Amino acid sequence: MASNKKYWQSVEELNENSSIVETLRNNEFVEEIPTDEFLGNEEAMSSSSTSRRDFLKYVGFSTAAASLAACEGPVIKSIPYVVQPEEIIPGVADYYATTIADGFDFANILIKTREGRPIKVENNRMPGSGISANARVYGSVLSLYDSMRLKQPMIASKPASWEEVDTRVKAGLAEAANGGQVVLLTNTMASPSTDKLIAEFGAKYPNFKHVVYDAVSSSEALDAYEAVYGERALANYDFSQADVIVAVGADFLGDWQGGGYDAGYANKRIPKQGKMSKHIQIEANLTLSGSNADKRIPLTVTQQKYALVHLYNAVTGSSVSAPAINEKYAAEVKKAAQQLKAAGSKGVVVTGIDDVNAQLVVLAINAALQSEAFKPAEARYTRKGNAKDVAQLVNDMKAGNVSTLIMSGVNPVYTLPNGADFAEALKKVKLSVAFSMKEDETASKATIAAAAPHYLESWGDVVITKGTYSIMQPTIRPLFKTRQLQDALLAWSGNSQSYYDYLKASSSAWFSGKSWNQLVHDGISVSETAPSVTAAGADFGGAASELSKAKTAGDFELVLYTKTGMGDGQQANNPWLQEFPDPITRVSWDNYVTVAKADAAKLGLENYNVANGGLNGSYATIEVNGVKLENVPVIIQPGQAIGTIGVALGYGREAAMKKEMQVGVNAYKLYANFNSLQGAKISKGNGDHEFACLQLQKTLMGRGDIIKETTLEIFNTKNASEWNEQPQVSLDHKEVAATSVDLWESFDRTVGHHFNLSIDLNACTGCGACVIACHAENNVPVVGKSEVRRSRDMHWLRIDRYYSSEDTFAGDVELKESTSGLMNSIETFGAMEDPAENPQVAFQPVFCQHCNHAPCETVCPVAATSHGRQGQNHMAYNRCVGTRYCANNCPYKVRRFNWFLYNKNSEFDYHMNDDLGRMVLNPDVNVRSRGVMEKCSLCIQMTQATILNAKREGRPVAKDEFYTACSEACGSGALVFGDINNSEDTVTKLKEDDRMYHLLEHVGTQPNVFFQVKVRNT
Repeated sequence: MASNKKYWQSVEELNENSSIVETLRNNEFVEEIPTDEFLGNEEAMSSSSTSRRDFLKYVGFSTAAASLAACEGPVIKSIPYVVQPEEIIPGVADYYATTIADGFDFANILIKTREGRPIKVENNRMPGSGISANARVYGSVLSLYDSMRLKQPMIASKPASWEEVDTRVKAGLAEAANGGQVVLLTNTMASPSTDKLIAEFGAKYPNFKHVVYDAVSSSEALDAYEAVYGERALANYDFSQADVIVAVGADFLGDWQGGGYDAGYANKRIPKQGKMSKHIQIEANLTLSGSNADKRIPLTVTQQKYALVHLYNAVTGSSVSAPAINEKYAAEVKKAAQQLKAAGSKGVVVTGIDDVNAQLVVLAINAALQSEAFKPAEARYTRKGNAKDVAQLVNDMKAGNVSTLIMSGVNPVYTLPNGADFAEALKKVKLSVAFSMKEDETASKATIAAAAPHYLESWGDVVITKGTYSIMQPTIRPLFKTRQLQDALLAWSGNSQSYYDYLKASSSAWFSGKSWNQLVHDGISVSETAPSVTAAGADFGGAASELSKAKTAGDFELVLYTKTGMGDGQQANNPWLQEFPDPITRVSWDNYVTVAKADAAKLGLENYNVANGGLNGSYATIEVNGVKLENVPVIIQPGQAIGTIGVALGYGREAAMKKEMQVGVNAYKLYANFNSLQGAKISKGNGDHEFACLQLQKTLMGRGDIIKETTLEIFNTKNASEWNEQPQVSLDHKEVAATSVDLWESFDRTVGHHFNLSIDLNACTGCGACVIACHAENNVPVVGKSEVRRSRDMHWLRIDRYYSSEDTFAGDVELKESTSGLMNSIETFGAMEDPAENPQVAFQPVFCQHCNHAPCETVCPVAATSHGRQGQNHMAYNRCVGTRYCANNCPYKVRRFNWFLYNKNSEFDYHMNDDLGRMVLNPDVNVRSRGVMEKCSLCIQMTQATILNAKREGRPVAKDEFYTACSEACGSGALVFGDINNSEDTVTKLKEDDRMYHLLEHVGTQPNVFFQVKVRNT
């Protein structure tokens, strides 16, 4: 039925003669649209035939130009975004294969870009990609957007053009041609095309030298390999081929010789058909490798040298005399030697001792074993530095013999132990050029600071291991007026070619079977011919004899090392890496001296907790050969060999650093003769230091249900119900399985996708790559040292580290269960808070468990957190009012609260506080505001992208196609993500494994994250 009602829009319509009514009837807009201002000149527009379609093109172009300006490849600025580049779809990520080779870290990687911006690193899974990305590699994308980068070249600390630089350098080189030395000082680049280019450049100057300098030297290992195999390289190892691994002072799960051994190691550490490898670690500092070992033997470095001689005698049948080993561990070393001998070709030995004799002995042992894990033919080129050449260069500079010095990828004023001498000698060099991303300690003192591009803005090639050839390609156009060393060498040689053309023309000599485009697409090529090597004779017996003569120097043995997050210090201005907690000590924003508990007691050094839970520690003064390092914070470290101390390199930088990043002490000053072992004195200093420590609870207190573990013998001989006991609860006064009791009604989860994540405690090494990958993918903010100290860190993913209070975790459980009575309990549990002198160590990644019956969901008063059909626990940030009830009710303590606004806030002057730094943000993930709770989302944006991609292609999601940032980053394969409703997914099979258990299963939360029981081969 039609309505005769009339509706009025305005009271003025009641007056038929109103002028306002007439105006509204004839004009949609009351005010005239300012077309003159918007479209420009009225006369020009009136004579134009521009259509509406063309007009919209012009408007769209202004947005498109901004995005295209940063895209890889040449930009034709006249093309509007409506004629879209084929490879760029707004809202869809593009991936480019490239290689990082910064002189310390080497890896084949993929770069995720959004609208021309690199925002995340991922692993390249192509065949031949042997080294997976570590925490620093994942963090390197943020260094691209460092606001402290050099924006253009500088001459005498004043801005200059590249034309001025070229003129100055060519004049200097011409002058040097009359007799002065021309020296090129670089880091290890492992680049065949660059080596060829340098040789061509050097041929023009009779006194040219190319000196390779590694800030953290492997010179002794290189010397030993060169003596035996005739090439300056390092032996490679495949730990998946070893049944018995003996590591002597080598943190091969850390940064030893470039790292990247996690995958092979973890492959053999997961029990299969009742077998797994046995790992014995002999070391001074507690390392990642030592933490994962089945048996760890803490010895001084001198004693480690004696242990190597004992191993050499046992394997080769020699009888080199060696001093006795500490009687407390002598039997263990003897047992290790016997097990190694019995393993034969399935045994392997590695060492990180900076002594050419130690390195030669290890080569001899592996050759005698005919070790299958020992791969000398597949040599590594991740280190090529020569300590003797560097020392000679400094002497030549002091003598005034160097006319022109060109430096690239090095910062000797900071990293040399005699950095001050180098800076002084630099004044005697007529022309010094430093290619650097920043005006760092060296570049600020050079004649010319040449602004260098980030590796994500560069072309290059890399041979990481013999038989492979990798390409480095730019994923964004240079952000600033930078130039690669290679382009500069070509220009200074009078060659008009670009380095890209030079690289493309010369690359065919090092790879075959692929086109250039295919090589750039894949990022790596593997030779069809297996590499080979011929061993020459060496005096191995003499080396062992020399090793046995080692003497302890100083009151303590100082062992210098690199931390997992900071490495050699070249990314010290990276806030992700500064806030990344050390896997062992769980301390961020600092380096420190690690001291054994017994030694700390003698020296009066201490650690203690203050009222707000923060960790404090004494200061110490360390002296090496008359050089003092003062105000070094002290960490009392369980597992530290008595008589030794450890300090991390890479800290204490100040030049071209934000104030907040200027933390720690520069331990390079103690790195005399490029040797990680130094004789030292240590004494207590004045005052106390405030640490930012993320974990104050050191032990499990016998709670074997948190990290379940067993021995290989029990695993093989007993039923799973004994070593993976299921928790029981009381129901109607009867013990029943905790999983059989439910407070809520469950709904059918077999429809659609249902995501689960498996964490294998045998494969997890605690490296932390997943932590930084999570930061990059999910826009996790950096809060700074002060907030971390207040336990306000924002990491979505934490890796808990626990020590045993007895010699083993099994001993802790036995002690707890045998305790009875009030007084006995207080005494026992009080003692169990302190780790053992040489404890077992366990790592456990913990993040939101995405419980099917989540306690957080039931207490949120505004339904900001809820459960999704696919198994994820969701957070609606716009609904959250910050009551924090959810965090209080979470048994896993994995929720993070934004106490402040961490972006665009000068109080938190990190990457989110400047426009350049915010370019790294992932547009698929919301940047949270103050007062909002956040947590792991199981990377819902990634799972949805996978579903939509499969839908667009008209196919079901493939097996194991789903992944999260953490599971993708895990080089060891410990984290496996997938859909348990897909019977083919690996995670489905893992959920049915006998080793599977849930964290705090007795609480009844029914998590979608589960763990695999840790098995030790003791």
